[in-house]
Amino acid sequence: MTDTPLKLFNSLTRAIEVFEPVHPGEARVYSCGPTVYNYQHIGNMRAYVFADTLGRVLQWKGYKLTHVINITDVGHLTSDADEGEDKMERMAAKEGKSAWDIAKFYQEDFERDIARLNVQSKQHPRATEYVEAMIAWGEKIADKHCYELDSGLYFDVSTVADYGRLARAVTDEGEGRIDTVEGKRNAADFAIWRKTPAGETRQMEWDSPWGKGAPGWHLECSVMGEKLLGFPFDIHTGGIDHREIHHPNEIAQNQAYCCTGGLDDASRSGAKIWMHNNFLVERSGKMSKSSGEFLRLQLLVDKGYHPLAYRMMCLQAHYRSELEFSWEGLGAALTRLKRIVMAVERLKDAPAGDPLHQKLAPMRAKFAEAVSDDLNTAVALVALEEALAVKKVDAGIKRAVIEDMDAVLGLGLFGLTRTDLRIRPKGAQITAAEIEAELIRRKEARMAKDFATSDAIRESLGEKGLEVMDGDPLGWEWKL
Repeated sequence: MTDTPLKLFNSLTRAIEVFEPVHPGEARVYSCGPTVYNYQHIGNMRAYVFADTLGRVLQWKGYKLTHVINITDVGHLTSDADEGEDKMERMAAKEGKSAWDIAKFYQEDFERDIARLNVQSKQHPRATEYVEAMIAWGEKIADKHCYELDSGLYFDVSTVADYGRLARAVTDEGEGRIDTVEGKRNAADFAIWRKTPAGETRQMEWDSPWGKGAPGWHLECSVMGEKLLGFPFDIHTGGIDHREIHHPNEIAQNQAYCCTGGLDDASRSGAKIWMHNNFLVERSGKMSKSSGEFLRLQLLVDKGYHPLAYRMMCLQAHYRSELEFSWEGLGAALTRLKRIVMAVERLKDAPAGDPLHQKLAPMRAKFAEAVSDDLNTAVALVALEEALAVKKVDAGIKRAVIEDMDAVLGLGLFGLTRTDLRIRPKGAQITAAEIEAELIRRKEARMAKDFATSDAIRESLGEKGLEVMDGDPLGWEWKL
């Protein structure tokens, strides 16, 4: 913890603000989670690395953190607006499974992925656990803020002040993303409850005052945020794509439920601060889940990259900046992580000492200033590397400083080894046992001064994707 005030960019006010908790000593954070109808691509995962970094900084500042990442297992249509099929129902039909089994499978996969990225949140409530509360919410706001159509119960956005302020107004382009439902009063109106069409049966449907059906996607986050964190809570996070439709709709519901006025007071939105990470950009088009072998964390592992290389890649950019993904960039992030791990290796056996050493004070100050300045992890990483490079400082003192910094960055440096980072690519044509046998044969050739054979073995291993490193205790690395 440091005395440097934490400053965060609030998307609602479009301003940098000093964080002041709603409840003294506490920080309550809600992050929009995945719709568990498919695997999550790495663009989705950037949002959770960002939200986890935020949570870690808050803890580092001394706050007791409550961090909720919801699971959308019902209600999300194929568009972010009220358009298309239910994603869960569609995947269930495609795979010949129940929607409940689909949700369970992909939620478990998501939780494995965020664990591999060292995301700490353990609260992952499912939307289906809160349907009764959603119905009660709809009943409370229906008279003043909603109207019923054959297709469901709709929220009238003209009934709340400052609708769309988060998105800075609903533009013509924005309206083009909103489905035109016959009878809607305003183009931006959205479903609170979607009725099951006559003659159809859904796997996920409930009885309600407006007929059998399912809740609208936007409602779940309002309900779970209020139930688990209370209004107003401190910070709501999500991807920048949520800033245009999903979060403005969520805010409108919160205003209606709490009977609050306009958004000049940000806390009337349900959260004091709204934060959004920018997109991960990938030029080949493989970010889309419709592209077949889309970019998911397991694909990175299959190609030989440790998941924490992706976390490093995310930390190297500011969360509000676009981050371009490339295999070269991921490889550079992995190399940087390896170098840090090698430097940390020398500190592992040292008993932790007092971090307040004069030589390390500039790096500690630089780190504190960086993470306090709207989570500038790119500069924070540099401060960590500079601290590692300082000479003539007791190893225990340096260890204490690096452990403190890593508590924020979440790389798990003291539990990580270079061997952990040496992941066999799925398509590799040689096993670890075969590699070791070839290295023994090469060592024997070198001892016999048969350098032609030694060089031939080295070249052969290189063709199979290995880099032989004479004089390095590890001996070899996969050459990615």
